[in-house]
Amino acid sequence: MSVTVLNGPNLNLLGTRRPEVYGHTTLADVADRCREHAGRLGLELVFRQSNHEGRLIDWIHETGAAVQRGESIGAVYNPGAHTHYAYAIRDAIEAVQLPVIETHISNVHAREEFRHHSVVSPVAAGVVVGFGVLGYTLAITGLYELTRAQ
Repeated sequence: MSVTVLNGPNLNLLGTRRPEVYGHTTLADVADRCREHAGRLGLELVFRQSNHEGRLIDWIHETGAAVQRGESIGAVYNPGAHTHYAYAIRDAIEAVQLPVIETHISNVHAREEFRHHSVVSPVAAGVVVGFGVLGYTLAITGLYELTRAQ
């Protein structure tokens, strides 16, 4: 059984982009933490990042199919800027009925007004915001527990 972690645009710059907001941890560090945490839960980790909306949609479709086959529990997804306008991503999640925990490193509700609205949240099973990179492992745990409850 696996869990997928998807990361949207600019998350490849973690550790160097606005460290006062996002911290100094790199995306590779996040992947290592997630892999270790998923392993403790008995899950394999699929960890991906893209700056391209279409690629993310393809991965959403793939993960949805894996959930339907009983091979995956779903996805933790940090959509980055796609949070606010990527209706195609929102529709892809809904279309394949992908269990998703939307995750944000910073507290988006304490930032600029445009960051307060998410088009992804209405189709997400849950949302984790403001815990820094710890949010990824919190989201994996949340998705795991939701899956077990079903």
